[in-house]
Amino acid sequence: MFSPLSQLFPISSFQLGFTTFSPSHASIARLDVISVPLADLPLGVHKITRSLTHEVVCPPPSLHPSSDDPQLAWEARYPKGSCSPTTEIPGGLGFYLGGPKEIVSLLDQGAKEAVFGYRVMFEKGWEWVKGGKLPGMYGGIGDAAYRCTGGRQNDRCKCFDVRLMWRYDGKGEIYAYLPMNETNSNALLAVPPYSKANPDYGVSVGIGAWTFEPGVWTTIAQRVKLNDIGRADGELQLWINGECVIHAKGLIFREDEASHIKGMHFQTFFGGHKSDWASPKDQRAWFSDVSGAIIR
Repeated sequence: MFSPLSQLFPISSFQLGFTTFSPSHASIARLDVISVPLADLPLGVHKITRSLTHEVVCPPPSLHPSSDDPQLAWEARYPKGSCSPTTEIPGGLGFYLGGPKEIVSLLDQGAKEAVFGYRVMFEKGWEWVKGGKLPGMYGGIGDAAYRCTGGRQNDRCKCFDVRLMWRYDGKGEIYAYLPMNETNSNALLAVPPYSKANPDYGVSVGIGAWTFEPGVWTTIAQRVKLNDIGRADGELQLWINGECVIHAKGLIFREDEASHIKGMHFQTFFGGHKSDWASPKDQRAWFSDVSGAIIR
């Protein structure tokens, strides 16, 4: 059984990493991993959705308690009837983060490959409804990097956003916004067990490649390898609890050298934007062990 730390860093080597995973564990004593508290400033949290909170709390025990379970976590609250942050009853949480300044500096210098991850636990008795968003990586050119969601079509060549989603019965997927071209469509739609293009221009990648279980911690690690300009050699990879469940190759994340990996779009909510996506009751989820690494 892999440790949570190895599941957060499911790669053989990297330049520099960071994690909020408990420093009490001896396995974190590595020169190439910065230990960071679960707090906004050291994690570079910015562009916070002001209608939502992300309080640091002691999460409840999981259904399968372990000494590696997080002791502190961000709590996301999804009130009954809540949907996306722009609806009458907002729910979840939302912000962006790049990690500590040493990581952000390497990203700004044009790091071509990185992995970011976290652990999430949905409360016992969680009701999935039709689906909802979960954090994933993002990037692009300057401020355009923040505008690659919500059905956006303009300047899609200047950004990418690969958040995750849960669907009915807890089935997982990557909800990908990449530059709109035939190369990306063909590569993403070929990912098993099932992928599809959505009417709001995001692509559901690998629907059902894994299934979330309420009341237990799930460890997520996501890797983006940027393409060389003029070539379709980018990669998108996802590990769940240390197992690679999605690996898409032949992608175009950018058409300009100025497009960089920025970090994580740390967002979650029920939806969709319509009431049939909304949470049927007050629900909570917890996010912890935020981590990342510059591979090259």
